[in-house]
Amino acid sequence: MMDYKSSIHNSIKNNRLKGINLLKKLVLEESTQGKETSAQAIIIEKCRELSLKIDIWEPGGNQLFNHSAFVSPRSNFAGSPNVVAVLQGTGGGRSMILNGHIDVVPEGNPDQWKEDPYSGLIKDGKLFGRGSTDMKGGNVALLLAIEAIIQTGIKLKGDVIFQSVIEEESGGAGTLAAILRGYQADGAIIPEPTNMRIFPKQQGSLWFRLFVQGRSAHGGTRYEGVSALEKSMIVIKAILDLEKERNENITDPLYHGIPIPVPINIGTIKGGSWPSSVPDSIVMEGRMGVIPEETVEQAKNMFETALGQIGEEDNWFEEHPIVVEWWGARWIPGMIAENHELLTSLKTAYNQVLNKEPVIEASPWGTDAGLLTRVGNIPSVVFGPGTTEVAHFPNEYIELERMFDCAEIIALTLIDWCGVSD
Repeated sequence: MMDYKSSIHNSIKNNRLKGINLLKKLVLEESTQGKETSAQAIIIEKCRELSLKIDIWEPGGNQLFNHSAFVSPRSNFAGSPNVVAVLQGTGGGRSMILNGHIDVVPEGNPDQWKEDPYSGLIKDGKLFGRGSTDMKGGNVALLLAIEAIIQTGIKLKGDVIFQSVIEEESGGAGTLAAILRGYQADGAIIPEPTNMRIFPKQQGSLWFRLFVQGRSAHGGTRYEGVSALEKSMIVIKAILDLEKERNENITDPLYHGIPIPVPINIGTIKGGSWPSSVPDSIVMEGRMGVIPEETVEQAKNMFETALGQIGEEDNWFEEHPIVVEWWGARWIPGMIAENHELLTSLKTAYNQVLNKEPVIEASPWGTDAGLLTRVGNIPSVVFGPGTTEVAHFPNEYIELERMFDCAEIIALTLIDWCGVSD
């Protein structure tokens, strides 16, 4: 691989301005859910420039919608295309999927932004705007890596399959659609914003909704009622106890330094109808982390069992059990072994480019790597240039230098993984 390092470095260096302009064009497009077309058009244009074999389609059909891993608030993806572009190898090598999502979360309150959320402003070596770090900067790094290989005349043996997918922020329907379309590979890299850390393990997550019952009464005689709010406090304690129990059993060194490796978060609490009435119902919504080594069903069962045992402490719940509803977004956990060849190849390239060892950790959030690994049976790792702390936040940005470093690392990984023809 060392024979190719300087040529790859020089190619990416010469394409810096092109890379920055491409990222800015992408950030200028508001590719929130249902508005991905214009950003995907930019991706398609770039892939045509690179003479890649392109596949464009709008996900749909019973195979997708009826799949056990499908989750989305949408049932129609018209106007929201997936894009896959292939750099075909000469044969005899290992293939690689480079998977990035084009969808971004909404910008939120624009008053919390110093600049327009879609400005693409460049300042102090950073490019600002929604999606810059999560994860259009990662997508540009992938394309820069492919372009560097093409420009230097390197002929890879294995195929490189670039994927620009929709719906990651809602649970991964775009990546699932690509799997069901038949795209397979010997490995996959997803450049989510990891601060250049490498994540061979990714936790999953589930959204839950809980219904806690009470009995209404006048506030002046509240003792005649049963406050669903007070009962919900018992439920919250049970959830916190479960969170503590689950995390005490996690001894994986990849979670070293993380206070709560796999949290259970309660995000909303709603209930009551009048200040002077005892609330007869409370609805709580939250997110449960799924340990990389467990299945979604195992996590669900543990959660439901813990809430079902509350009746042993408070008999109100025996006659009025908590109703648990699993709804909304869901991310499947994924992992590869720490001695997997893909991880070794990526670590070697990282060391060659940055002259230091990478930080190896477990992901604190879900990604499409779980789908690729568990549904597609494609060993996957998450590694990208974005700044974790500003993903989904106002004033999102990416450090441009990291994007170019990431592109160089991925290019060298492709050379090692896919092999080079004589």
